Amino acid sequence: MTETGPSRTEEFHAPPLRRLRYFHGQMLGARDFQREQEYHREKLRLRMRCLLGYGVVCGLHVEPVPRDEDDCPPDDPAEESARPGRSTEEGGQEGGTGPERIRRRAKVRITPGLAVDCEGNEVVVRGGCEIDLWKALPPHERDTDTVWIGVEYAERPVEPTRAVYNDACADTGDCEFGWTEECYTVRVTGCEPPADERCDTCCEPCEHTVLWLARIDCVDWYEPVRRDHIHMNVRRPFGRHLPTVITGVNWIHGHTYTIDEAKDLLGTLDQDGGLVVRFSADVRSDTLRPGVVELQVIEGGSGRNASTWYMGGTFADPDPESEDRDEFIQEVRYRQTTRETLQDGDRVLITVRAAFLLDRCCRPVDGTHVGGRVPLIRTGSTLSAEHGGDDCCDLPPSGIGPWTSGTGAGGDVFESWFFVKER
Repeated sequence: MTETGPSRTEEFHAPPLRRLRYFHGQMLGARDFQREQEYHREKLRLRMRCLLGYGVVCGLHVEPVPRDEDDCPPDDPAEESARPGRSTEEGGQEGGTGPERIRRRAKVRITPGLAVDCEGNEVVVRGGCEIDLWKALPPHERDTDTVWIGVEYAERPVEPTRAVYNDACADTGDCEFGWTEECYTVRVTGCEPPADERCDTCCEPCEHTVLWLARIDCVDWYEPVRRDHIHMNVRRPFGRHLPTVITGVNWIHGHTYTIDEAKDLLGTLDQDGGLVVRFSADVRSDTLRPGVVELQVIEGGSGRNASTWYMGGTFADPDPESEDRDEFIQEVRYRQTTRETLQDGDRVLITVRAAFLLDRCCRPVDGTHVGGRVPLIRTGSTLSAEHGGDDCCDLPPSGIGPWTSGTGAGGDVFESWFFVKER
């Protein structure tokens, strides 16, 4: 048998596509109709993951269950006796019987929503669900206070029906399930899930079918989960590729710094100083070339009285000329190398040409600085740390995690600035 198309050393990750061919007088059995269903389902999965991608489409937010809704029955006494010395709400000691025994309250709720896993299966959560984290966590992973929660596509047979007549090979005439219900399973783990580092999610096989929705830190099994301990930025938005974005900078966009603070921030006199830009994933260090980052100073004043000049700088770490530098980085530091002096009323314009920064898969960083909302990297510096802007739009349109750069189109220019005052 010959195959059309160019020859490749790697096989495309898809089963043979064979559809049923009808003809007059054909004898069909259950196996034939099952294979016909599989043909259409595989075609749908193939189009979904190759043309559109995978991830969370909408909903599937992870929310805490408040204390007043925690009315679950007491846990197994054997489990409670394994934690001696903990007081109950009534003031007694753990290990008692009846309502005096403590109840575990670490619960979360997954809201209704839709997702597509990396194999192209649609995961539909219709009415939401409430999860007891202790019961859902595997017993050998319960020695942790950080857990990850997600959903996975599943199927189950439903509606048992008795056959009209038995198969010639069947032993008994028991009922058979007449339908298959597509559903989901909630997964909770105490081990950090592996990241999907595939560059081509269409051709390369999928190894991890769980769609992780949130990471929950500082879990106290006997107290309700706090909202600020739920981090949903670990979830993957729906799409073919997950773009690399800028997740943090060490200056406050639009803020006003004193001249001395600006010098510390720019690393004018400090070899360890400089502007820091942090990325969500690996970026190729060989793309950190002169001109990618640019510092421009717009002097105080307006109209014809104002002038601009470019501030000299270089990448402090890693050194682009070094032969032993790491191939990939997730943070870059750029510092001033000249001794120009900033003056009262100046504005420092920072430009990062993200289209020239390539990630591990040689795709450009998605660098558009939407709304100037990329978070501040807390470094313990003495620089001012309060944002001077308003409190609107604290969360991105998805409502998940902190703001980052990017619009999904990739590339573009990251622009930011700060002002300088004498005092």
